[in-house]
Amino acid sequence: MNMQAVIDQLNEILKHEWTGVAQYSQAGFIIEGVWREVYADKFLEDAEESFGHAKLIGDKISALGGVPTVLRNEVKQSRDLREVLEYSLAFEAKAVEMYTKALELAEGNRALVVFLEDILKDEQEGVDEYTKLLRETPATQAELSSSHRKSG
Repeated sequence: MNMQAVIDQLNEILKHEWTGVAQYSQAGFIIEGVWREVYADKFLEDAEESFGHAKLIGDKISALGGVPTVLRNEVKQSRDLREVLEYSLAFEAKAVEMYTKALELAEGNRALVVFLEDILKDEQEGVDEYTKLLRETPATQAELSSSHRKSG
């Protein structure tokens, strides 16, 4: 196992998690209209989850002898609920990809693999949840267009 490669990948993950804290918080702050009551808390809970992952990853980087990054990536934001949900799905899918890469790099260190698998499970649940939220059915399509007509 190349420890520096693992630390570098964990720092990329940490940047991603810091982005999630900001991106999900912003979505929770600016969501308006009829769906605010439903989604504001969800986005803020997702921000807290990203912060929890950031703490875990930052501590692990330190434990492995690295220095955790304080940087983050660009935050995607919108007032359009569908767009925010799409950004959220893309964010969670990218996290799954990043944790999967870290798992490949950590092969041979069982404890690190289990640590990463636990977080990967959360990220995959996020992909599943946002996939379901974005799924088009006749009922949801009618609700979204009705809501869109009212706000537009």
